[in-house]
Amino acid sequence: MAQAQESAPANNGGIEDIVVTARRTAESMQRTPVSISAFSQQFLETQNVVQVDKIAQFTPNLTISQQPSSLTAASILIRGVGQTEPSAVAEPGVGMYLDGVYIARTGGAILDLVDLERIEVLRGPQGTLFGRNTIGGAVQLVSKKPSDDFGVEQKLGYGSFDSWYTKTTLNTGYIGDSPFKATISYQHREKDGWVDNKLSKHDPYGLNSDAVWVRLSGELSDSFKVDYSFDWNDRKGQPAYFQLVAASDNVLEYFGRSESLGGDPLIFSRERLREGLQEGFTDRKGNYRWDSRAKSQGHALTLEFDAGDALTLKSISSFRKFDQDTILGLSGNGNLLGVVYDYTSPTKTSVQRVTTYQGNNAPQKQKQYSQELQATGKIGDVNYVLGAYYFHEKASEYNNQFLTIVTPVAGLAYLGFEPADVAEIQALNPGLDLIGLNANPPGNFGGKADSYALFGQASWRPSSLDDKLELTAGLRYTWDNKTLFIDNDGNGVPDVNGKAKFTNLSWLASVNYNVTDNVMIYGRVSTGYKSGGFNPRTSVLNGFDPEKVISYEAGLKADWLDRRLRTNIALYYTDYKDKQINQFASGTGGATSIILNAGKASIQGVEFEMTAVPVDGLTLTGSLGYTDPKFKKFAFRDPVQDVVIDVADEARFSNVPKLNWNASIQYVFPAFDFGELSTQVNYSYRSKMYFFPLDRVNTFNKEVASPGQGTLSARIALSNVALGDRGSMEVSVWGENLANNDKLAYGIDFGGLGFGGAYFAEPRSFGVDVKFNY
Repeated sequence: MAQAQESAPANNGGIEDIVVTARRTAESMQRTPVSISAFSQQFLETQNVVQVDKIAQFTPNLTISQQPSSLTAASILIRGVGQTEPSAVAEPGVGMYLDGVYIARTGGAILDLVDLERIEVLRGPQGTLFGRNTIGGAVQLVSKKPSDDFGVEQKLGYGSFDSWYTKTTLNTGYIGDSPFKATISYQHREKDGWVDNKLSKHDPYGLNSDAVWVRLSGELSDSFKVDYSFDWNDRKGQPAYFQLVAASDNVLEYFGRSESLGGDPLIFSRERLREGLQEGFTDRKGNYRWDSRAKSQGHALTLEFDAGDALTLKSISSFRKFDQDTILGLSGNGNLLGVVYDYTSPTKTSVQRVTTYQGNNAPQKQKQYSQELQATGKIGDVNYVLGAYYFHEKASEYNNQFLTIVTPVAGLAYLGFEPADVAEIQALNPGLDLIGLNANPPGNFGGKADSYALFGQASWRPSSLDDKLELTAGLRYTWDNKTLFIDNDGNGVPDVNGKAKFTNLSWLASVNYNVTDNVMIYGRVSTGYKSGGFNPRTSVLNGFDPEKVISYEAGLKADWLDRRLRTNIALYYTDYKDKQINQFASGTGGATSIILNAGKASIQGVEFEMTAVPVDGLTLTGSLGYTDPKFKKFAFRDPVQDVVIDVADEARFSNVPKLNWNASIQYVFPAFDFGELSTQVNYSYRSKMYFFPLDRVNTFNKEVASPGQGTLSARIALSNVALGDRGSMEVSVWGENLANNDKLAYGIDFGGLGFGGAYFAEPRSFGVDVKFNY
């Protein structure tokens, strides 16, 4: 589906080729032996894609979920492989790249897509050419190249919930008599939250974002090219409204007494709410806030020297940094009051402010530098890619948490209270059944990472077979060095320091054959490696080893009926070893976890994409992804028996729906004298998705799961409206989630604290866009 909508009809009414860089050289997607979806700038605009998470609606077996408390963090998985932990030192399982530069943290993965030429989604391990942490696949963001001629594009839009934006793009053309040309884009976006916060004008889901993208290109000679790109994004806004959707009887009873004690009433609902009470939090500087803030910027310099068909040399140098200050907003309630333990009070209790869970994650910082050298070319019948890569990163994070632990008074004995103290509290407070303990557990950690790699890949296409057969093989050797520190802030637990080294050899072998000029079959075996490391969300040294996959894939890419029908299909089987399992927990230490190499698993599935142009102007597209993951082993340490047991028969893959599909119909009417009219209707569906692997650990896993859900959208546009001699205008009207489904977007089970919560996606919305080109 993505392929089709990305493609413009050819002059003969057929479907044009799509050029991708999945193998580090430009080539037709239909001749690339990899399962790929590609999205053009036109498609992204048509579907109102302003953040990368939305492309999951149109891509088989891709899941991208924005984390509840962050404006920039995402959980990204392809074919069931990825990462859901957003900490500053967590490694992703799907690599994201902007203009060939690796974006190392899922905490900065969501940024404004200002001026893209295309997005490529590569499914399956990409360990040979893209390196570590691409065991699920890779997402490539490619910014638009500067044009040869001067031009200005202005785009404006307004929609539901007072959302509006303006985007200005300037193409300088060749600057004077120099060989340089540039594109400069600025975008501003604002929207009010669609949940009305009765405690503040700062509504959940609100956003105020500024972004600048610059790309400068120069051909200094026929053989030497320079390309520089810069991106900057400053985002402020309120996190999603995290509703309480599940809770124990004690938690409901305890917090439900807030209103009788003079506090706000408890809000508990499994339905999507449009208004509520969202408390703020006092940040590390003493300011009471509701908003989260994030800044990111990146620089990339690419030098390319073309010595001829046999050799092209390329250097990619980059620097990126990211800074985030997040108000967690994970209570979904206002200023609650409760009876808590207070050793300064004569009764050992007092009424104080309480909360299910709140905090300030700040500062969270990350800086990275990378250098890549590539040599590509063709010698005889062999195309090759050789390269070397270096990556350095430094990251840190501080979490200031606030939570209330609810327990029966007698239960204080299990939380470290002496029996005499418990008896005294009971005697001084006759009839008191439930009591709260306010806690502020800190989380202060950081680390460094250095990674080195050498890689090579060669493809042999014998001319004696009319270039129909291609055999490809590749290798990549990686060295990783990692350090971690955990500052336990003098709470009686020693600080933690750790060092680790890892090495890996990834490889690839593939064969593809052109049965006809328009039909290619291929088979592919590839491996991937996700670096090991240390878990920062604990007070002790919790190290874990790398995880590895080997994937088998077979596919067919075909154009039929004089290129009026395109069908691409891929079947895959993945063998997963040493899977890193994040056993999320919550309790007196706040949000904590244990990471273990607990899993062996197999994943099998299918991906299908179709495009049809039955008549000129009419385009039908569809896609389907099916993922069937099964654990072969899941080692779990039983906290009661303190023994390791295998619970593979009850474990689930988190953040992995088994099925997603998409269907779209677009019609472009014959051109009128005043412009061109087009309409499009799109429907996407995703099956049920769990967010945690074990119900025995996460009590409310089923309650916070995201049920199967669909999204209906539509758009009508009038384009190519002439404005003077060289200007043009486009006006479009669109609608999203037209069925107004209550789409649960992400859930967290704080089972150790007695509750679970979730946030919902945006309800039905409408908007209008206007674009001018000069």
